[in-house]
Amino acid sequence: MTGEDERGDDREGVAGHGGRRRLLKAVGAVLAGVLVLCASGAGWAYWHLDHNIKSVDIDSALGDDRPARAVPTPSASATGSASAAPLPSGALTILVLGSDSRSGERNEKLGGGDSGGARSDTAMVVHLDEGRRHATVVSIPRDTLVTRPSCPTPSGGTTAVAHGVMFNSAYAVGGPVCAVKTVESMTGIRMDHYVEIDFAGFADLVDALGGVTVTTDEDIDDDLSHLHLAAGEHHLDGTRALALARTRHGIGDGSDLGRIGLQQKLVKALLARISATDLLADPARLYKVADAVTGSLTTDTGLDSLGELSRLGRSLKGLSSDAVETVMMPVMTAPTDHNRVVAREPAATELWKSLR
Repeated sequence: MTGEDERGDDREGVAGHGGRRRLLKAVGAVLAGVLVLCASGAGWAYWHLDHNIKSVDIDSALGDDRPARAVPTPSASATGSASAAPLPSGALTILVLGSDSRSGERNEKLGGGDSGGARSDTAMVVHLDEGRRHATVVSIPRDTLVTRPSCPTPSGGTTAVAHGVMFNSAYAVGGPVCAVKTVESMTGIRMDHYVEIDFAGFADLVDALGGVTVTTDEDIDDDLSHLHLAAGEHHLDGTRALALARTRHGIGDGSDLGRIGLQQKLVKALLARISATDLLADPARLYKVADAVTGSLTTDTGLDSLGELSRLGRSLKGLSSDAVETVMMPVMTAPTDHNRVVAREPAATELWKSLR
């Protein structure tokens, strides 16, 4: 059930303001560490990590039937080293999804559900302003009712337009391509890139870091997520950390409200663990972390290599911690179903217009 209080809790997103700032720094540290590995002669490691990344050719699938790309101002530029090409500095919008895919043996076991499909469990539109010194992260509630546009399928056909359906159904029926097309239809903004992380990758990342420590305020007893914890401090491995992120039936009223609070605790604990671990001083652990991250990623073809990902990371070096804003798409309870929400207008349209 999604009520007014729950939407308010969602407004800061899973990580909150400080969490996302630390996340940017953590990503930068991992990317820098990968470069250190390569510079030290471990070319085989670079090759392996580079080939870990899966990709989808979204541009070819959607063609020209989408919003126009942002046109950069000619004077906007960012410089690299004297011998390197200038870093990109134009406005950029990225759709980031956390997928509850059950594909593969590990994901199926970790998902704890039907292996016949997948949905976008978490969705964020990350917009970088021109110059890349300010970013806005907009969370889209997964239970938002939307009009899902017709999407191309791998077989050459198309899906039918669907009205008043859950936002996360787009991924279920048409994968990343339909998720991107649905978000572009909702926002009027072209998604320049796409990034997706799956269940197994999240669990592997936690394990590569040696687990995370969290404190729960109440007992958790959830058979569906296979999690049973007494109130108090716990050191969790990847499997139990993922169960904590997904549980909701064993706490509170069974809605997403309690789960969001747990996810906030978990992400903060994960970021604290990354900050406390000197990855650059431990090449073996650094490699495990990088392997977990790249092995769980699916991107568009414009970000499907370590070189492209590190170039993106380096282009964000001018983004200060105070310049990252997190908001939630304005929503209201759906008139037809009090367990669902719809975009609250005109606020939602005004938000998306401000990012174009």
